[in-house]
Amino acid sequence: MKNFFCRFFTPFTCRLFLLLFLPGFAAQAQEVKSVPQPPKQLQALRITEPVKIDGILDEPIWQQAEIATDFIQNRPNPGPKEVHPTAVRILYDDVAIYVGAIMHDVSPDSILRQLGQRDDIGNTDFFGIFLDTYNDQINGFGFLTTPAGVQLDARYSSNGEDWSWNAVWESNASIQGNNWIAEFKIPYSALRFSSKPEQVWGLNFMRNRQVTRRGFFWNHVDPAKDGFVNQFGKLVGIKDIKAPLRLSLTPYVSGFGVIYPANTESSGKTDYNHDFNFSGGMDVKYGISDAFTLDMTLIPDFSQVQSDNRVLNLSPFEVQFNENRPFFMEGTELFNKGDFFYSRRIGSSPINYLNAQAAEAEGYTVIQNPTETKMLNGTKLSGRTSSGLGIGVFNAVVGRTYATLEDEQGNRTKRETHPLTNYNIAVLDQSLKNNSYVTLVNTNVMREGKTYDANLTGMLFRLANKGNKYAVSGRGALSQRFFTDKTDLGHTYELGVGKVSGNFQFSASHKVISDTYNPNDMGILFTNNTSEQSVGLQYNIYQPFWKMLNLYTNIEGGYARRYKPDAFQNFYLNSNINGTFKNFMSAGAWLTLEPVTTYDFFEPRIGGAWYYTYPTNYGFGGWVSSDYRKKLALDVEIGYRGFNENSRHNISIYVSPRYRVNDRLSFTYTLNNNTKNDDIGFVNHFNADRSAEAQDTIMFGRRNVKTTTNTLAVSYIFSNRMSITLRARHYWSGADYKQYYQLTSAGMLQEDSYPLGYSRYGVAASHSHNINYNTFNVDMVYSWWFAPGSEISIVWKNAIEEEVRQLIPGYYDNFSRTMSAPQTNSLSVKVLYYIDYLMLKNKLAKK
Repeated sequence: MKNFFCRFFTPFTCRLFLLLFLPGFAAQAQEVKSVPQPPKQLQALRITEPVKIDGILDEPIWQQAEIATDFIQNRPNPGPKEVHPTAVRILYDDVAIYVGAIMHDVSPDSILRQLGQRDDIGNTDFFGIFLDTYNDQINGFGFLTTPAGVQLDARYSSNGEDWSWNAVWESNASIQGNNWIAEFKIPYSALRFSSKPEQVWGLNFMRNRQVTRRGFFWNHVDPAKDGFVNQFGKLVGIKDIKAPLRLSLTPYVSGFGVIYPANTESSGKTDYNHDFNFSGGMDVKYGISDAFTLDMTLIPDFSQVQSDNRVLNLSPFEVQFNENRPFFMEGTELFNKGDFFYSRRIGSSPINYLNAQAAEAEGYTVIQNPTETKMLNGTKLSGRTSSGLGIGVFNAVVGRTYATLEDEQGNRTKRETHPLTNYNIAVLDQSLKNNSYVTLVNTNVMREGKTYDANLTGMLFRLANKGNKYAVSGRGALSQRFFTDKTDLGHTYELGVGKVSGNFQFSASHKVISDTYNPNDMGILFTNNTSEQSVGLQYNIYQPFWKMLNLYTNIEGGYARRYKPDAFQNFYLNSNINGTFKNFMSAGAWLTLEPVTTYDFFEPRIGGAWYYTYPTNYGFGGWVSSDYRKKLALDVEIGYRGFNENSRHNISIYVSPRYRVNDRLSFTYTLNNNTKNDDIGFVNHFNADRSAEAQDTIMFGRRNVKTTTNTLAVSYIFSNRMSITLRARHYWSGADYKQYYQLTSAGMLQEDSYPLGYSRYGVAASHSHNINYNTFNVDMVYSWWFAPGSEISIVWKNAIEEEVRQLIPGYYDNFSRTMSAPQTNSLSVKVLYYIDYLMLKNKLAKK
């Protein structure tokens, strides 16, 4: 292999390839064959009196239930049986299922129990139960707790796991001698299941012993086998239960105060405005049937969500932000299928955001120009029938947005920047055997008035063989934009096939995105007008060898052309290797190659036949992550990318130490530093109207771009229900232009005297595109879950943003300048209270 490969590549590339791949291929010549085992089965025991959820299991009824034990290790290497046994029992009645688990250990000191926020495991043991209530081997629920009583819950689907989902359930934990005990009460209102008289559910349990970093499942979960829910055992014996009336109300009240800069005078003095408002609203959940639930939010309040990580964007593509709003994060696994839904479109910038310069040309001064729209209400309807058909409908309404203008006489007027808009998505998702599915998705955006409407219809499928070893998948969509005088149509499709289980895996795919495909009214797409073919090979080792616990390797290649007109676009090779050593230090390395000249049709920013001839390049890097059980842990990553163009190269450094003072207090610091030397990119474009007598002039620039991000996160956990966290982030990025070029029709760069001689385009001779951008954010959050589903939260935010056209080279100068810039401070207090109709009814009946 070595001699063959090195005949075609440079000695350096050859040595790097051998470093990345030879250990994996040489370790095992053939796949490890495993004999399939029948799924385990556990009988649930019906009870007539509920048990107390105190983490003790002292009720005699627990001893009558069947025991689930003999857990099998899943990580760091699969197969061995646990040495310190786990024993789990399940009870049920007409209201809930009850889970009691005893985890035997060596001593109390071996049971790690760091406190954390909800859904934050941290450095701790945990126990969890997983339920596939429709037994479709695709969709499931997970409920977990730690010895400190921290709750975690998640939904599982073909999209993966969703930890943003939160249910209302009870749990408690205690340490008794050398054992720790977990006790759950999961009400049927937190689950969805069929109306069959006798239920058969998929079931699994997991235990994590953090002191040895070993994870165990009751029914073996093989990492070499694709899927998770399809590897559950069975829960039987649950009879004659009915889904309860699922009606819950979560009203809230909130107060919000903000102080923000109004204007900066020439003297440098900043005037501040202040605003305060008091509001209220409500979330409603209603079980329409045993399978379907209606979720509604009325007058939502998103003032407490985490601040966005704003950046300086010099690319031709928009920045994609994370979704932090709870309503859009919880229970949205159906709506995210196919990646046709980008929830940040709802409440984003107005579609007709006012151009301040255009308003000034009309003789107006812009007094107020909102950068975000406001959602009035949102509705989610979702569920799954007993035949495995998932149905989801999502709807949101965004109100009108206006900018306020003032003329020279002081008269003010309002101009609409965003019409009343309705966003809708509907999904039909049919689960099939062998971890397979077929899904139909439709998204629709309807705007009041003359602003265009949009629609997208998509379909995706996955079909796997009986052993879930091979699979074929596909995805396609038609986008439509309806203008008053025309309709824009576009399409995309993708087909893939591969071996998805085992040590050796492979994949091949073909993808087409037409030049007119545009899903961005409710989704997000960065590049269209492309046709791409890719192949990938993976070889993974799951059993210990040498000094390694496991090893994962892969290599991928892709070839892309323009869809219309047909033209070569790109060819690339990527590879990486990742593994964990026996001392639980993890490390990895990666290599990327673009060995031939490629063509960037997006950087010129005007579409059509214009392109930039992208130079050949290569990149490599590596990362190391130390053992998180230690009080002090460290993550480090370094990358380099070199280009065959001038002295162009990129260097990136990531360093993140984390220190756990004790089980309550922890610090995490992250430094990201990225330097781009002699970077090439778009600068300006003239004659954008492309009139017949004018010719496009596209300017590029050679620049040095440096970006530094410092983030500090601190958390103090008072109890499993109360915490205070702080997150501070300073981001600085600056671009220093060294030379300007004119892009030729052949995609080459020709040195230019820009900005001299461009006065006819309104460009001053002294004009510079240098830019210096700073942003600083602090988010401090106090949270107290004073009752199940009920919370009091206090959030303080500080935000500073400054952008100037002159580079300030030193980081500390930028930080000092940022701290003295005008800033926005806000404080919000929110109280929400969970009201379950059945619980309230029972309490009133007892009175």
